[in-house]
Amino acid sequence: MANLTIRNLDDAVVDRLKVRARAHNRSLEAEVRTILEATARTADRKAFIREARRIAAMTPNVPQTDSTLLIREDRDSDHGRDG
Repeated sequence: MANLTIRNLDDAVVDRLKVRARAHNRSLEAEVRTILEATARTADRKAFIREARRIAAMTPNVPQTDSTLLIREDRDSDHGRDG
């Protein structure tokens, strides 16, 4: 695991983070870690959606099947089940 030092952070920001941490019953460090992890995941999700749209645009005249329907169809089938 890595360590991160943040210098010159405004006291008001730290105070707001402490309030947030108390509201979530976490330490300041745990709250900041949670915020950073969520932010990093959000960036990855945005990149994923951007890539999915780029791929879908390659076949603009082909209807795209909702993946939920495909998952349900596979789940409800006997595909891959023993017996």
